[in-house]
Amino acid sequence: MARRRVGIGKKVQVWVAAAALALGCGLSLVQFLPAKPQHWAAVLSVPASPGHAIRDPLAIGPEAVMPEAISPPPQPGPLSSDSAIPIPHRPPARPTVVAPPAGPALVAPPPGPAFVMPALGPLPAGEAAWRHYAVHAGPEDGRPMIAIVIDDMGLDRKHSDEAAELPAPLTLSFMTYAEDLPTQVAAARAHGHEIMLHVPMEPQAPRVDPGPNALRVNLDEDEIKRRMTWDLTRIDGIVGINNHMGSRFTEWPQGMAPVLAMLRERGLFFLDSRTTPHSVGIDLATEIGLPHAARDIFLDVDLTDPAVATELAKTEAVARRNGIAIAIGHPHDPTLTELRRWLPTAEARGFRLVPVSAIVQHNETLAGHAQRGPAQD
Repeated sequence: MARRRVGIGKKVQVWVAAAALALGCGLSLVQFLPAKPQHWAAVLSVPASPGHAIRDPLAIGPEAVMPEAISPPPQPGPLSSDSAIPIPHRPPARPTVVAPPAGPALVAPPPGPAFVMPALGPLPAGEAAWRHYAVHAGPEDGRPMIAIVIDDMGLDRKHSDEAAELPAPLTLSFMTYAEDLPTQVAAARAHGHEIMLHVPMEPQAPRVDPGPNALRVNLDEDEIKRRMTWDLTRIDGIVGINNHMGSRFTEWPQGMAPVLAMLRERGLFFLDSRTTPHSVGIDLATEIGLPHAARDIFLDVDLTDPAVATELAKTEAVARRNGIAIAIGHPHDPTLTELRRWLPTAEARGFRLVPVSAIVQHNETLAGHAQRGPAQD
């Protein structure tokens, strides 16, 4: 009986060995099967050891390990629940250009007025300098007009250059004692801006220095004229002057009279910056028939963006009420920042941006109508 059991055991071992040999041969023959259009990959199940993350070649995530033979790696498609996943063999993916989503159609703004830059050179006989060198804005069209003046130009070159790059037409008033004025003025004119001269005058505060060659109340008439002559030769092609500081000097008729007389002789106008409510500039200019205008708003007494924006809103209100408004600012960061925002939008809100000469012309027209009186039947 024992021998019979040993014999049966040996037979079982033989059959097991034969079965194992057949299975091994069967798996080997798979490698010699004819190639098919798709390659098949077996999914291996590897037991995870503690602290070891399994990196599946098909895993999607920041730590996915992609086949090195494909570069750049194609993104795997959705996975199925089958034990064997067919992976189509594709060429490396090519980058594709995705068009951005279509936004709202841009509407072209209405064409603005054509501003004409005057040529420098000798004045035609009988033509006033301010009319010849004015940036021509065309006839009035009924819209409220706003002129923006930037004072103190030329001292801070960086900010002055930024002011000159603002959309035209602005009126840029260059300081008489700034350096390299011809170059700076030429750049401003190239951007389409009108040019004025910013003349330093004595303020009320004795400790505040208005700058070299300033007009002061202790000067006699000859010295005032000498200093004004020097000022007026600093820049070619100006339309007029306005006062830098001058809260004391512009209250002094004996000093302002020769200044305004020189402007009339040279065909220029006077813009009163109104640094004092007691300035005699406008009254004297009216008496001698000198073209003139006066500031309505200072944009940047408070040097913050919200404050400048508030003053621009006040400028709009003045223009709606009076038909015209003149605002004076300076080449400071908050002023330039707000003007970059405001200037492109003013026309759409119903205003007409003009150089100061257009408002001077407006005043001259009104003065002429007033002098002629009402029409007679």
